[in-house]
Amino acid sequence: MAKPQRAWQRMLSGRRLDLLDPTPVDIEIEDIAHGLAFVARWNGQTHGDYAYSVAEHSLLVEEIYGRLCPEAPVKWRLAALLHDAPEYVIGDMISPVKAAVGPSYGELDARLTTAIHLRFGLPAAIPKTVKKQIKKADQISAWMEATEIAGFSEAEATKFFGRPTPALMEGLSIVLRPPVETRNDYTARHAALLAQMP
Repeated sequence: MAKPQRAWQRMLSGRRLDLLDPTPVDIEIEDIAHGLAFVARWNGQTHGDYAYSVAEHSLLVEEIYGRLCPEAPVKWRLAALLHDAPEYVIGDMISPVKAAVGPSYGELDARLTTAIHLRFGLPAAIPKTVKKQIKKADQISAWMEATEIAGFSEAEATKFFGRPTPALMEGLSIVLRPPVETRNDYTARHAALLAQMP
């Protein structure tokens, strides 16, 4: 009889996260922040001396979401910050790879998202309207990343992500910096948002 394959990952916190059955008690923000700060967006195919991390992207998406929905409850800003949190375990697959992997990727992402949301006081599934607004912020960030560091022309980025309203990007830029700085800012932003939640 074949020995079952290991389906858990040991985190730096000491937690063992079961990918087939993740539970909120095995989720720690320090693990998420650390992992995301070392996961490169765009498969690392970006200009600059540092990779553009998922943690940095998540900080930008949360900021853009706040501009899109200034009256939104703080819990939805937290959801925006955590929108790619499962990638601390499964990495950031570009869309063509996700399509090739098929529905199993989405199922794994959904299991992890549920556990992460419950761990930090969010509903397991966020409302579709909120998810749509976070996705819009995500696409604005992707357009900025594509044109500033990933080598896309504005026309090409607009074809894939839509052309953002300039006011939503005013004063924002793509930041490339050491992972430890991004990790610390991600953890601090998470703590600040949690502190504001009722």
